[in-house]
Amino acid sequence: MSDLLKSYRFREERQSDWQKLDLILTKAENGGVKNLSDEQMLALPRLYRQAVSSLSVARSISLDQNVVNYLESLCTRSYFFVYGARTTLGERMMAFLRKDWPDAVSRSLWTTLLSALFFFGGWALAFFLCLQDMEWFWTFHGHNFFDGRNPDASVDYLRSTIYMDPDSPGDGELAAFSSFLFNNNAQIALLAFALGFAFGIPTAWLLVYNGVTIGSMYAVFWDKGLGIEFTGWLMIHGVTELSAIVLAGAAGFIIGRAVAFPGGRTRLASARIAGQRAATLAMGCVVMLIIAAILEGFGRQLINSDAARFAIAGGTLVFWLVYFYVPRRAMDA
Repeated sequence: MSDLLKSYRFREERQSDWQKLDLILTKAENGGVKNLSDEQMLALPRLYRQAVSSLSVARSISLDQNVVNYLESLCTRSYFFVYGARTTLGERMMAFLRKDWPDAVSRSLWTTLLSALFFFGGWALAFFLCLQDMEWFWTFHGHNFFDGRNPDASVDYLRSTIYMDPDSPGDGELAAFSSFLFNNNAQIALLAFALGFAFGIPTAWLLVYNGVTIGSMYAVFWDKGLGIEFTGWLMIHGVTELSAIVLAGAAGFIIGRAVAFPGGRTRLASARIAGQRAATLAMGCVVMLIIAAILEGFGRQLINSDAARFAIAGGTLVFWLVYFYVPRRAMDA
């Protein structure tokens, strides 16, 4: 009997505030926080703190379980309005594209340069080795390399793979090769980020490996006198796609550096903090890979002009440099 009386008095003394909070939450849930008056907005955090305090007391003195359940529900509902996100999904996406992602990239300049060094270093190594001796191509790809774009291919065949001809039966092979390049680069990008925790070593290896793969292929076309044509075909989407690989590598190096040199923190805590910026880079890389896929699809089918291809490649390069490295305030001015 005494417990029931204690529970009744406890509830009677505080129930009016709980009801006020309940009414505010119901209004916010039905119409959004924007429908709350200034008075209700000011009252919400105060009533929430009182409800949390009441819940703590109710648990400590073992009050009626119904009261505890009611307060738990009330506090849970309140928490999302007091501390939860106050923006819509669309607003969060715009904030990511407008500020979070370019800020993360611009703050990662040195790791981005390191990633580019490994990637383009592997590209240059394979390119010059193959130009000196095309046997290196088979060393890099293996003699069971399935694609026809190899040192034994004719100039006419190689040219047919980089220009779209609606009546040509080789267009299916071109689409397959383009799909292979995109899938391979997407996998490399995601793995370069995901394996960064191992001190960045797998990330560096993947970047060099992918650079070697593309550099040796590039050497085949260059050796046949089609270097400029292949460059235009590749870069119409490659500027975006290869930039995504470099940024994914930078994200992997950010985590690897945090694990290797945690400073005064534990390795796990250091990796967790660095992972926030690295994850932002990785999410942005997904966006870039989608854009690259669109550019590759339309570019391969609709654009056969070398001048147009280089113009689009140059335009995308300027766009990404401005987007990532021109300060936001300067762009908004």
